[in-house]
Amino acid sequence: MIARRLADRRRSGARGQGLVEFAVLVPVFFLLLLGMLEFGLAYTHDQTLAYATREGARAGAALGVGNSSYPCNTPNFDAPIVAAVERILESPGSPITIANVQSIKIYLANAAGNPTGSVNNWALAIGGGPVVDGKPLDFIQTTSGWNPCARNNGVNADALGVSLSYTYQFETPFGGIIKLVSGSNWTSLQMTDKTVMNLNPTVQ
Repeated sequence: MIARRLADRRRSGARGQGLVEFAVLVPVFFLLLLGMLEFGLAYTHDQTLAYATREGARAGAALGVGNSSYPCNTPNFDAPIVAAVERILESPGSPITIANVQSIKIYLANAAGNPTGSVNNWALAIGGGPVVDGKPLDFIQTTSGWNPCARNNGVNADALGVSLSYTYQFETPFGGIIKLVSGSNWTSLQMTDKTVMNLNPTVQ
């Protein structure tokens, strides 16, 4: 009889221990699951940004210093570059929220691919930019540090860089859980991407 009671107590204790372990592990597992899901979503955004800067740099390299029908002194000369970036950011299936893109920069790059100081900055202005292919851009040019007419697309051609800055907003409760645990208000992630290409010779 005594042995039976002892066995019952051991089984009851084991069940209680199992419940405690389960209660401890479930939040940790849930946090890891949410973290992986959030990372996957953020990675998709990052890949779209990379594709967008690549398309912009490709358009800029092809544009070069312009030609007889699109001379380098054309107002908003870099608008086709920005339009190429926007087409990717706003394409069907894109996860990007255009309002979270702070700026697009077009710049003269050094050998390391970084800006040399000659930068044309385009800031967010939904629907307020120049018209390209019948559609107003969502960005306007705010600085003109790199004169298109001063660009070199001949021997030792200039390297044109396109970069953008984007705020990724968490799409799962991951940030809220982190805030509960650590107290930090971590609900977004700042992303940047850039692509650099040499200017192509322009056919007049």
